[in-house]
Amino acid sequence: MEEKIVTILNEMSEYLSIAQMKKLQEVMLDVFSGKIEKRKQISNQEYLRLFLAAKTIEGCSKRTIQYYRVTIEKMLTVMNQPIRKISTDDMRSYLSQYQEWNGCSKVTVDNVRRNISSFFSWLEEENYILKSPMRRIHKIKTNQQVKEIITDEDIERLRDSCSCKRDLAMIDLLYSTGIRVGELVNLNISDVDFEARECVVFGKGGKERKVYFDAKAKLHLQAYLSSRVDDNEALFVTLDAPHDRLKISGVEIRIRSLGRSNNMTRIHPHKFRRTMATRAIDKGMPIEQVQKILGHSQIDTTMQYAMVNQSNVKLSHRKYIS
Repeated sequence: MEEKIVTILNEMSEYLSIAQMKKLQEVMLDVFSGKIEKRKQISNQEYLRLFLAAKTIEGCSKRTIQYYRVTIEKMLTVMNQPIRKISTDDMRSYLSQYQEWNGCSKVTVDNVRRNISSFFSWLEEENYILKSPMRRIHKIKTNQQVKEIITDEDIERLRDSCSCKRDLAMIDLLYSTGIRVGELVNLNISDVDFEARECVVFGKGGKERKVYFDAKAKLHLQAYLSSRVDDNEALFVTLDAPHDRLKISGVEIRIRSLGRSNNMTRIHPHKFRRTMATRAIDKGMPIEQVQKILGHSQIDTTMQYAMVNQSNVKLSHRKYIS
């Protein structure tokens, strides 16, 4: 038996990599010894459960875990075959039809591709499959649109339309720090250092970082906290009793309402974040520092948030090239 295994390995050596040769040897030994028949077959759902458990341990948010679950479950339902048998051609066909089935954008399809790729890459790393079928499927090219930012005039109009100290403090903190709305509502009063004009936030994956606010935000925050009559530890609370911690939906509704009252379209909390990043880069802040403030693990993500002012590009061209 050992001579036959050696013969097969020698014949296949010019076609397979070292890793594949090792795997082939392992499989043949298991087959001939009868171990492979005794090995428990793992279902697709069990593979998914193990993957989601690993992502939870890594610190992914519940929202991210749910997105992984929905995306991968839909793919496995359509494939309707064991994971080990799914090929690159199968996945190309699935992704090419996904947009037609769901009527979604290329950006959405690429997000689906990234989720599925993450799943198969994990299976490969854990030696559940020999090679990910997504390895040769690359990023889907999309049309990059320049997203609008909030102008200085619009910020002043929003400030002027605030009817309470809380909304004014909230707008200034979003505008000067660029924090996510989820980070804003999770802030406690104890997280804010007014002397240093900084606060500690916990971003995606529970990563802690410091963000900084300007003098205007400091004064408006202090004025808002001085006006409060509750003992809630949250930095921002509802206007009505019992003054519970403000939720993400509460911030979004309030910001949109202020925007509509000033005839502004598409005003939402995340737009403040993009505006801060754009202003920082536009004024010369190194992209690495902007990345640190925003809490991005990849600098490419930071670049997608920022839109450099075209007039400054023109001036730089004249300075360095013309």
